[in-house]
Amino acid sequence: MKRNWTLILGSSFFIILVLITLIGPYLPFIDNVLESKRIIFTDSGVLTAPYEPSRDFLLGSDKEGRDLLSIIVVGARETLGLILAVAALRYAIAILLAVLSVNKKGPFHWILQGWNQIFSALPVIFSAIILLSLPIIFFHEHRFFWAIAILAAIEVGRVGTILQSHFHMIKKTPYVEAGITVGVSPFTLFTTYYLPNALPDLVVQFFLDMGRIALLIGQLGIFSIFITQQFVQLNYGSGIIENTSLNWATMLGQARGDLLRAFWIPFFPALALAFTVLTFNVLGEGLRKHFHRLEA
Repeated sequence: MKRNWTLILGSSFFIILVLITLIGPYLPFIDNVLESKRIIFTDSGVLTAPYEPSRDFLLGSDKEGRDLLSIIVVGARETLGLILAVAALRYAIAILLAVLSVNKKGPFHWILQGWNQIFSALPVIFSAIILLSLPIIFFHEHRFFWAIAILAAIEVGRVGTILQSHFHMIKKTPYVEAGITVGVSPFTLFTTYYLPNALPDLVVQFFLDMGRIALLIGQLGIFSIFITQQFVQLNYGSGIIENTSLNWATMLGQARGDLLRAFWIPFFPALALAFTVLTFNVLGEGLRKHFHRLEA
């Protein structure tokens, strides 16, 4: 049998991400404290942060003198946790709406279609920027949870419409129609017929969507739209918004000004995020080939 190299490669990348997230922070060369070293005295003189890649700083340091490799490894858990939380909430809502509107009529069908049409009219990044920049969200003390809800909700309509079509096709099969005829409960229909038959496509779409979410939060970082932040007052009547997160995407927003002075500060977080997007896309495509082969 021909090997599914796409799935093998995607699974390998995924295992690397999981190991970095779970084991990485406990490795001996990772600084969990993220100690700042703005000035280092050497035999040849005085060095000031940021420090370029070297034996002491494999990927260099940020402007505070913190080891960039340690920041990326420690921030992996928050980055992947954020992506997973957004994807899980999105699919929980989308599956519920798709099941309730499986007949493609009624109020839940109208809600799903309206939801899809509203957010499909604008690029996803524009919708995210507009909603996350609303004053009530911008300064909210629980902005992190609101950000997860907003990023999940933006594409609920798209995902729900895809799942609705799958469930509607399954509903037309003889064994489901027979179950409806004999009075099988909706919950049993969902757990016995809809979900098992739609599960392969659901798993594929879920991983592909995690790649889309990783790309979206990366774009938000470039526009300096932070998931978690705080307002720091500088003078009377003035202040700045600072990122309080270590996730890779929002690190990009802080590092844009360092592109010419210290290219490694935005480069390595962007590389980590690009690897994450690639991982979920390759894994999703590999799973698609695997399930199609089983169906054939």
